[in-house]
Amino acid sequence: METRAHHVVIGLLTVIVVAAALLFGLWLAKSSNDRAFRDYQVVFNEAVTGLSQGAAVQYSGIKVGAVTQLKLDPADPRRVLATIRLSADTPVRQDTHARLALTGVTGLAIIQLSGGSPRSPPLHSRSGAPPVIVADPSPLTKLLANGEDILTNINEVVSRATLLLSDDNVAKIGRTLDHLDQATGAIAEQREDIRALLRQLAEASRTANATLAQAEELAKQGNALIGQQGRATLDSAQAAMASVQRATDSLDQLLRNNREALDGGMRGLSDLGPAVRDLRQTLGTLRGITRRLDDNPAGYLLGRDKTKEFQP
Repeated sequence: METRAHHVVIGLLTVIVVAAALLFGLWLAKSSNDRAFRDYQVVFNEAVTGLSQGAAVQYSGIKVGAVTQLKLDPADPRRVLATIRLSADTPVRQDTHARLALTGVTGLAIIQLSGGSPRSPPLHSRSGAPPVIVADPSPLTKLLANGEDILTNINEVVSRATLLLSDDNVAKIGRTLDHLDQATGAIAEQREDIRALLRQLAEASRTANATLAQAEELAKQGNALIGQQGRATLDSAQAAMASVQRATDSLDQLLRNNREALDGGMRGLSDLGPAVRDLRQTLGTLRGITRRLDDNPAGYLLGRDKTKEFQP
């Protein structure tokens, strides 16, 4: 019985040692894993259609981790919480941005990280929970959300195109093309006439250019002639005005110098008025005497009137 008790104790000790070794190995593995990777939580305020657990996480086009968990926010079901695991050397900073994107070849949805300036401090969590990155709105999500409207618009465009290309419209387009063919054929037949017309137009254009050149030259000559003669006329007019000004100044000076003599002459002329009137009367009397002497000298001198002849 004692030997059997020793075997039980030895076996129990062996199990305890093995379990301790396994726990120690798991702890070491977890420690190394924690040192090799870091967890972050990306918050999406929109639907993450196409994103699944295990999807890649890229930073500036380079794969740096994967999505480990996707769940709805218990406080707000409109938000999606995505837990991502990145390699420990990934430089995630406080101004790092995240958004939903599509890979170029497979078309699978991934989380794309970008930004992160060197001056920004690293992103850490003080509460022990994974650091939080709020995702930017994704054009892909908007496209998927509006996909139904886009398909409706495409269907409407196709419907209208079908109505446009109906048999009646196709027949009208065919007749229009026939008319265009006939018009181009008529133009081709009148090719020589069109060429002649174009030559005439070119000749008329050259003639018009020559006429315009002559008119321009004539206008230049006229401007030169008008400029020369007009300048000479203006010079002559200025000289004449200067002469008139000098004569006016001389006359004004003469009047100022002889003002007293002119005033005396005017007074003398006023005294001569009665004498002139008497002289005029005397001249009138003499004119009457002379007329009477011419008519009847003897009668005037002898004081007899001329005998009037009787005429039966």
